[in-house]
Amino acid sequence: MEQPRTRPPRHVRGAPTNGQSWRQLYFCAGISAVVFIALLVLALVLDFLAPPPVDGGAETLEFIARNKGIYVTEQLLWTVSNILPVLVFVTLFVALAPVNKSLALLATVIGALPWALFLAVPVTSRGSLILVYLSDRYAAASGTVTFDDAARLRFATAAEAVIAENNTPAAVGVLSALGILLISLPMLMGVFPRAVAWLGVTTGTVGTIAEALRQAVPGFYPAYGILMWAWFLAVGIALIRLSRRTPRATGGPVA
Repeated sequence: MEQPRTRPPRHVRGAPTNGQSWRQLYFCAGISAVVFIALLVLALVLDFLAPPPVDGGAETLEFIARNKGIYVTEQLLWTVSNILPVLVFVTLFVALAPVNKSLALLATVIGALPWALFLAVPVTSRGSLILVYLSDRYAAASGTVTFDDAARLRFATAAEAVIAENNTPAAVGVLSALGILLISLPMLMGVFPRAVAWLGVTTGTVGTIAEALRQAVPGFYPAYGILMWAWFLAVGIALIRLSRRTPRATGGPVA
């Protein structure tokens, strides 16, 4: 009996197979890591050009009134850039899952979640956009014919509360450093250069201690900041190189 004829499977150009479609993700995440550091450097430059007071509600509100454009730009750079590490951590999970899926997933959740939460936190450790509103209200109360001392005191007191929150260690800071430590452990098993992995282990360890003891040993915190920036930059470069080593997507059979 003659067998029915069937069409041979045809190939669709560009259909992803064997995980090869992660090439673009690696490249985008690598660029995001580099851009993240560039935005933070720009924010730091603005901070040096017009350093805000570290304490004093009234002094801070008056400073913002004099440097409103620079202050708002700096706060936006500190805040909006936090979405980029989320993409980096998710991409690291994709790259490291074949090495150790459980540890990579645990590290991604712990590492990415704090950066996402930073977008909802109203302070940046170097200020807050809330203070811009308080500064406007403080200036309005100061600009009346008869100074409204009671209103100015209220706004200055509110500013002190925001400043206190800026200087209070948060659990998300500890978790973000712990995430760097955990995601660096599967890096030691392959995929990424061991130098990047050991840099992450060092950064995560120092960062966890620095965030937990931020009030007790404040001088330890800048060292973590430098290491964290170096780690993100190293990871970004490693991801870009990984994207170049990853084959392009090939066509897959479609019935």
